[in-house]
Amino acid sequence: MNNIFIKSDTEGKTPLIDFKTSGELKLEGSSFPENPVDFYEPLVNWINDLKKELPGTITMTIKLEYFNTASSKLILYMFKSLESIHLSKASAVKILWLYNKIDTDMLESGKDYKSIISVPFDLVEYA
Repeated sequence: MNNIFIKSDTEGKTPLIDFKTSGELKLEGSSFPENPVDFYEPLVNWINDLKKELPGTITMTIKLEYFNTASSKLILYMFKSLESIHLSKASAVKILWLYNKIDTDMLESGKDYKSIISVPFDLVEYA
């Protein structure tokens, strides 16, 4: 299993992805890819494959400025895969949802995700 590093595209439609087998997962930027399933499916599969070589802790940091509805659903799939790991108690899982203090929409989105999944989920404000 290899790390995944994907730069944000030049149009800003896809986020930066930095998934490390050490358990540090980062998604940052904007997300409204032309084909969200093609973009996110390998990431969901990678998280599912991580179950074969689980690190002691997994921390996913999300710092999005914008995401569309299709991306929202696929981000939830990633969270559900992490929830499966968390509930099995095979690894300590934590999600950090970073949001700009003036972006109430992103705060509300974080709160919505937090209410849906059973994983330690921190809402972290930044300036």
